[in-house]
Amino acid sequence: MEIDKKDRSGGLRYIPQIKICGLTGIDNALSCAELGADAIGLVFYSKSPRFVKDDQARKICHALPERVKRVGVFVDEAFESIMQKVERCGINAVQLHGNEPPQLVGSLRKENLIVIKALFLAKNPEFDDAVNYGASAFLAECGKGALPGGNALSWDWETAKKISGKYPLILAGGLTPENVSQAVSLCLPNAVDISSGVESAPGIKDIEKVKLFISKVSESSYTKRPRRIF
Repeated sequence: MEIDKKDRSGGLRYIPQIKICGLTGIDNALSCAELGADAIGLVFYSKSPRFVKDDQARKICHALPERVKRVGVFVDEAFESIMQKVERCGINAVQLHGNEPPQLVGSLRKENLIVIKALFLAKNPEFDDAVNYGASAFLAECGKGALPGGNALSWDWETAKKISGKYPLILAGGLTPENVSQAVSLCLPNAVDISSGVESAPGIKDIEKVKLFISKVSESSYTKRPRRIF
């Protein structure tokens, strides 16, 4: 999707990129891409209701247009296991959603991958950890539980300004078509990430909700020039 637009005075305003996470079907993923998603997230954590097997993930990745980034979501997996899925499925970005060490981030970045590290705490994201990681971007989410993402838990988005001015930031956690404009205006993220907020069932996106969400993001903008993540 376009990252900038002009306001009424002719000045440039910037629109966050969009990641739709937790997809499990080819047609569903293609529909999200056609609507303007910049990245599609595939969950490789077997305990998640949005878990996708390697064969299906490969089919989804190969069907997507080149411009759309394929993000593999992992929880405390070893480097070798992640790289097997990267090579087997055609993933070009990795999201680490567990307690992974900074060394793993460095090893994955050496493989020319976009590496996203999730930061979270019980009530608000723990931003102090960001300084220890050389990630391509950080995903801010609250309410870390047994499953990565899709928890529909919102938090004080304005606190994310602590990190959005220092590092590329993906805003997640409780986003919906109804509140994403407010969230963007409060923390000025480089990208937004949604899963359960546009679902009809776990792993299946309601395309009308996706369309509305992308429309609302397109209406949100800011004057800060963001760094592209995807």
